[in-house]
Amino acid sequence: MLNLKGKNILLVISGGIAAYKSLELIRSLKKSGSNVHVILTQSAKEFVTELTVSQLSQNEVHTNLFDYHSELHMGHINLSRTMDLIVVAPATANIIAKMANGIADDLASTTLLASNKPIIIVPAMNPQMYQNAITKNNIKKIRENGIYVFGPSHGETACGENGMGRMEEPADILGCIVEFFQKRTKLKNKTAFVTAGPTIEPIDPVRYITNNSSGKQGYAIAASLSQFGAKTTLISGPSNEPIPDGVKCIKIDTAKQMLDAVQSVSPADIGIFAAAVADWKVKNYSNQKIKKDRSVPSLELTENTNIIKTIVNNPNTKPKLAIGFAAETENLIENAKNKLEKVNMDWLLANDVSEKNNVFNGDDNTIVFFNKSNTENWKKMSKMDVANKLSNLISEYFE
Repeated sequence: MLNLKGKNILLVISGGIAAYKSLELIRSLKKSGSNVHVILTQSAKEFVTELTVSQLSQNEVHTNLFDYHSELHMGHINLSRTMDLIVVAPATANIIAKMANGIADDLASTTLLASNKPIIIVPAMNPQMYQNAITKNNIKKIRENGIYVFGPSHGETACGENGMGRMEEPADILGCIVEFFQKRTKLKNKTAFVTAGPTIEPIDPVRYITNNSSGKQGYAIAASLSQFGAKTTLISGPSNEPIPDGVKCIKIDTAKQMLDAVQSVSPADIGIFAAAVADWKVKNYSNQKIKKDRSVPSLELTENTNIIKTIVNNPNTKPKLAIGFAAETENLIENAKNKLEKVNMDWLLANDVSEKNNVFNGDDNTIVFFNKSNTENWKKMSKMDVANKLSNLISEYFE
């Protein structure tokens, strides 16, 4: 029997015909040792009853956002804070749309929006609903926010149509939940830092030079490492990305500040250098804004300190596993191999950032992975999937 002893799991059942499968999921979760609480949406009550759910879960069923006794103690907040994991099964197109767009108009959607705990959704809907571009975009949005999507599978749905949209079976959902908890211990007791975003090098108080970077890939890696159990510090240049839950973040502007921050958390077990550090800075910074009525200024540049070289070549700061990124626009393989040897990293993730690939500010990435004995082409995937694939490789390395 799969062991989930002592785990507190909140199951949100939304209004789809597949809700009947959630009854078997509750039974399996209880047998595995977990403590199961359930939220039924109003639509879900058309498919399964509160009495049945309460008998199986052996807990009170939650249905109403405006229940006087529950909300007297901020019930929707407590539900989102006291759980180890929230599972939405079935997750209809409706509740997925609410999650993607921040709608909180009932107990289920309000609890999900207020949660600071990991969430797994298990989609179930008509195949045409699932293939609809709006639904696809909503699922993409919640993936980018760190929510794990399990399924759906291909098969016959309740409406009689065949296609993608069938809810995964309870035994498979249980396996996914067990794997989730196992993953969270894979890097337990490991320390990690991730550099992300650009650095900016001031010319005067209002102008600067920089590199193009949204920080999305670095932030996704920091989120993933934290989910795998690593104590993670994110060292970030200017970025609009939300700081991942459970991750300590040090905000910086310049390359010098980033180096200082990395040194402050070194040595670490895992060091990931994903930032787009400006290679040059202005040699003579102007304390006052340079006025346009003067002649066009001539800017003399000087090279920034190479953060990766400085850290990995010092035995007092070198991570046990040092991983770098190489953003290239031409000769990707050759340039990446040269960088791997020159900077003395353990692994390198190279990507083609030519305009045609829309990597900067985009949600997807195509990686070529290098270590000192192997090269591997990864298919195009979301930046969150890249992060999870990398975290899996890191955990295998330390195992």
